[in-house]
Amino acid sequence: MAERSSGTTAKPWIRWQDWVAVVLGAYLILATLWTSTNGAAMSAMIVLGALLVIASVWSLAMPGSMTSEYSHMLLGVLLFISPWVLGYTELMGASWTSWVVGVLAVVAGAAALPEANAAHRGVAGQH
Repeated sequence: MAERSSGTTAKPWIRWQDWVAVVLGAYLILATLWTSTNGAAMSAMIVLGALLVIASVWSLAMPGSMTSEYSHMLLGVLLFISPWVLGYTELMGASWTSWVVGVLAVVAGAAALPEANAAHRGVAGQH
C-alpha cells in the first residue's frame, strides 16, 4: 500500500517519547527491587509501571492514537499523587521514584501529543 504524502510520516515504533515512556514504566517496575517499599508502594509502582508500558507500546504501535498519549499523562499524574493517596511518603526512595517518573511520564505524553495529533489527522484524512 502506497503511503500518502500528507506532511506527516507517522510510522509505528519510532516515536522517541513513547520509547522513553516504555523505559520509565520498566524502570518503575524494576525499582521495586532496590527501593524500600511497603505493600502500597510496591503495588502502585508495579501496576502503574505495567500500565505505562502497555500504554507506551499502544502508542508505538498506533502513532495516531491520541488516547494513548493522554493515558501516559493520566498515569503520570496518578503516579505522582500515589505517595500521598496511598500513604507511603515516609518511604523516600519509593516516593521520589514515583514523583520523578510521574512527572517524566506527563512530559513524555505531552511531548508526543503534537505528533500524535498530526498522525491522527493524517490517518483521518485518508479515509
